[in-house]
Amino acid sequence: MHWYTLTPLDVLLFRDAKPFTPGERAWAGSIFPPTGHAIAGALRGLLQKTIALTLKGPFLCREETLYFPRPLNYVGTNSLAPATWLQQQADAQGEDHPCQQILWDRRQPVPLLPAEKTQSPEDLDAAVYRQYLPYSSAMKLLNSQALTAADWRCGNGERPQPWTVETRPHNTLLEGKRQVKEADGYFVENAIRLDPGWSLAIAVDEDTHKKIQAQGDPLLLRLGGEGHRALLEASEPLNQQWKEIQVQSQNNWQQAANAQQHPPEQRRSLAYLITSGVFERKHNGASTCRAWPWEWKLAHSVNINQNPGPLVSVATERPVPISCRFRDRDDGTKSIPAPQVFAAPPGSVYYLERPAPLFQDQATLDNDQPNKVHIWRQLGYSELLWIPYGASIHD
Repeated sequence: MHWYTLTPLDVLLFRDAKPFTPGERAWAGSIFPPTGHAIAGALRGLLQKTIALTLKGPFLCREETLYFPRPLNYVGTNSLAPATWLQQQADAQGEDHPCQQILWDRRQPVPLLPAEKTQSPEDLDAAVYRQYLPYSSAMKLLNSQALTAADWRCGNGERPQPWTVETRPHNTLLEGKRQVKEADGYFVENAIRLDPGWSLAIAVDEDTHKKIQAQGDPLLLRLGGEGHRALLEASEPLNQQWKEIQVQSQNNWQQAANAQQHPPEQRRSLAYLITSGVFERKHNGASTCRAWPWEWKLAHSVNINQNPGPLVSVATERPVPISCRFRDRDDGTKSIPAPQVFAAPPGSVYYLERPAPLFQDQATLDNDQPNKVHIWRQLGYSELLWIPYGASIHD
């Protein structure tokens, strides 16, 4: 993979997946960071070709450093852990834990509680916590090192969320009159302005990289709506950062997978979702999305006839609506909106008794037929980093 930065020359417009027609609805919602579909469309528009490509990202970037979404298994700077794991830890130490009084629906993931029994008051206000962690902090997590409060503090000139939402009104006037058209009317949408020094970062496959380099470096490309442009530029430092992250993540996976005969604590893993995760499956003819992979069954079974799986608990928040378009097979200039999907947000964290693969990662099925859902991984969705259980925060 080859890494590039996308530096906006102005504001960016990325509408969300809600259907919108001026006159029917007065507010056009927005989404940021953009989806993999938006990035793929921009690259294909640049190359003027319908190419098969593989993406990583998009992530945020500042001073040639990758930034990843804040893990959602933290409250402030305090880490969370499944109630059952905390209870097992307390039992091993001959202590009682308040979680033994909890009643919860065993058809759902285990509730999460603060990992530490006592929580010291935080001097930091929530408004100054980083919502995106730099590469160095992500590597600390992957290396089982505890994050400190300093890792969460915003640096000089840095804001928790490094962009500003600008509300932009749109009017369509009647020709020759100073009146707004009834059909189009008045509507409002949000534009995104990245803070100075920030950009987006993406990686592309070798074939796409060669096609881009054949046109020059850097390049201007249209990104998002209204024809706004960004500067596409290769970034060698990001290549090395991503390589180190991937190597450590795979090492963590392998160590946990090789510890199947060891105590449970040594094989427990956290799967850290760093891009939107699309987990969709058909049930009774209807497609259903949820916040964790369907192939990851719960580790606690409701009855003895169920086979336990690896998933213990999930730290997540509201889903991200995503929509793309279906192109006409005979006329590539025509398209219709595709059904919406609802993705798990970046930063979601999954607690597993053992590492488990994603069905989306398989390019082909057992019958050698193409795996249709592999396209989500090719567009950068559902990217996971593997963290050993136990990485936590201490001030």
